[in-house]
Order: sequence, then structure tokens, then C-alpha cells
Amino acid sequence: MDLWLAVEVFVSGHSKWSTIKRKKGAIDAQRGKIFTKLVKEITIAARNGGGDPSGNHRLRRAMDAAKAQNVPGDNVERAIKRGTGELEGVEYEELTYEGVGPSGTLFLLPAVTDNRNRTAPELRQIFDKHNGQLGATGSAAWAFDEFGVIRIPATDGEGGSLVNEETLLELAVGAGADDLKRDGGDWMVLCSRDALESVRDAVETAAVPVSSAALEYLPKTPKEVDGPEAEVLMNLVDALEEHDDVQEVFSDFDLSEAALAKLAE
Repeated sequence: MDLWLAVEVFVSGHSKWSTIKRKKGAIDAQRGKIFTKLVKEITIAARNGGGDPSGNHRLRRAMDAAKAQNVPGDNVERAIKRGTGELEGVEYEELTYEGVGPSGTLFLLPAVTDNRNRTAPELRQIFDKHNGQLGATGSAAWAFDEFGVIRIPATDGEGGSLVNEETLLELAVGAGADDLKRDGGDWMVLCSRDALESVRDAVETAAVPVSSAALEYLPKTPKEVDGPEAEVLMNLVDALEEHDDVQEVFSDFDLSEAALAKLAE
């Protein structure tokens, strides 16, 4: 699975509660881990599709995300060369782990590892500690659909609208998108994997600011959680995000308004 790598990637940026986490400074506290994960993705993208971003959409997205996070250019260049074989480096393997959290919540965890015999037991321990369990292949994937997702700021930070909803919908659908949804402070343009780059290009050509463009797993039926359960789940998410091999955390739960308010305190 390609990683949309932008800020959202590493803070479970697929629902309203990720915005709260960003405001609490979670990204700054984990900047070193973010750099490492971005570099891994660049290496994998270059290995699979070559070192030219103009012909490798996955690499283009990874490089854009690295630039947004101020990853030094030398780091990016070395990662590309390791991927294409011009420099020696660690042999990475892509895997997707699945798990079940408290109250039947489901998790998909795209990962990049140099030792699957280490990664699986460590993830199992994290789930066990937070009242969940690492699952077998297929135990969670059925609850998600893959989409190309283009995230666009809905406001200018002062409450003003950056783009009219009707205008954006017409633009996006005209370029091949399937839907437009509001997600917290962002618009989400949804499209197929194959349409992601063409829709993104159309939006950017119209001078609409794009926060990120990525492939994401979105839950078919989100579960709203509240009370003590919300805190337990967020602790599980935090622990999974802390793991060096986990590139992304996708889950099928969303926090209630009350839980969001408490998290923002």
C-alpha cells in the first residue's frame, strides 16, 4: 500500500480526532520517527517504481510529504539511491498487519520492516497490553475500502472558506472523483486508486490548496466511541504509532463529540 505520506500519515489522520492530536503537538514530539518512516517509504517507492518521481506517482507523493515535513534533501536523495540500488542499504519488506482492539474495533497497520520475526511479536504485545489482539490476515481488512483521498483545508484558519463546496465538487467529479466529504477541518475528495493523480492535478491546477494526496483505508461503517473506551483506544493508537515499523494506523472507530472535547483539554 502506498503511503500518502503527509502529516496525516503518522498521526492516524483519517478522522476528526487526528486534528486534536496535531494540535496537542504529537507530531513535533515524534519528528525523528516521522523522518525515519518517510525515508523508508521513499526507499520502498524508488525500489518498486524507479527513482524518477515524474513516472513514479508513489515516489512523488512520498517526496512531497518529506518536503512538507522538512526532511533534508540529502536524506531524500540517499533514500532514493538506496531504493534503486545505487547505494547499499537495509532490505525492507512491506507487510500489512491486522488487529482487533477494545469493543471489537478493527485496525489495519501497513508496515515496513527488516525483520518480520521481530515486528509481529512486538505488535502482538502492544495489542495485548491494550485489551486487544493481533489478528490473522483478513480479520480486519473486510471492514475497510481503499480510496484515493485528497485532503483540502476547508477554512483559512480564521473561519473563512477557502473554496466553495459546490465548486470543489464540480471540479473534482469532473476530473474523475467519486465523492466529496467534510472531515473536521478538511474537505476529503474521494476517488479510485487509478484516478488519484489526475484528480489531484486538476485540483492543484485550479489553485486549490492540497494538504495531502494519498491512498487510505476508510472504514465502511465507523464505530463511535465515548467515555473510558475512548481513552483506552487512543492509548492503543499512540502505542502503535510509536512503533518504528508501523507506517500508518487505520481504524474503524471515531470519537464522539464529548470524547473529542475531553481529548482537546
